[in-house]
Amino acid sequence: MARDREPAVNLLLYRLFKFSVVAPALRFYFRGRIHGADQVPMTGKLIVVANHASDFDPPLLSSAVGRPISYMAKEELFQVPVLRQAIQLYGAYPVKRGSADRSAIRSALQQLEQGWAVGIFLQGTRTADARIPSPKIGAALIAAKAQATLLPVSLWGTQGILKGSALPRRVPLTIRIGAPIPPPPTTDRDQLEAVTTECTEAIHRLHDLGR
Repeated sequence: MARDREPAVNLLLYRLFKFSVVAPALRFYFRGRIHGADQVPMTGKLIVVANHASDFDPPLLSSAVGRPISYMAKEELFQVPVLRQAIQLYGAYPVKRGSADRSAIRSALQQLEQGWAVGIFLQGTRTADARIPSPKIGAALIAAKAQATLLPVSLWGTQGILKGSALPRRVPLTIRIGAPIPPPPTTDRDQLEAVTTECTEAIHRLHDLGR
């Protein structure tokens, strides 16, 4: 049976990390602004899709959305004792670098069944300008299989956090959350590509609003 929310222990850890570390850093250090938080479905299957320009994006995105978000992580990280258990508690699941890993898709579907929101960066990797020039259809495929809602989010300014510096720079950040997008009704490729384009265009419109 599918769960409506994340497991209780993971919710507790998420809130502890959010309110003690991420939220204060976003508000006071980065002078962060969050728009559209009322758009977030707080229960049910949810895939958060976003642009990606910084290693800081996952915790910032999770904090802004207000739900723990489960992300793919490099398979190698799961071979490190202690770290493996830690990132699993925060919802991470493994993916093989440079491959369309079917097991990662299965893991994402399992996370959705367990009540997690799943986070996917549409480009699949970071881009210097935070745009999405070549979006991948994986998020739409998982959404179609799970019949999960897609939530477009724009991360503005994160590309500047480590620009020319080994330490996080105090740059202004803005996170904009768009209207939920229904999943494709089937896994037909044309439908997957159409929904992927819809998500990408929604993120770019939000990003173009700037600060």
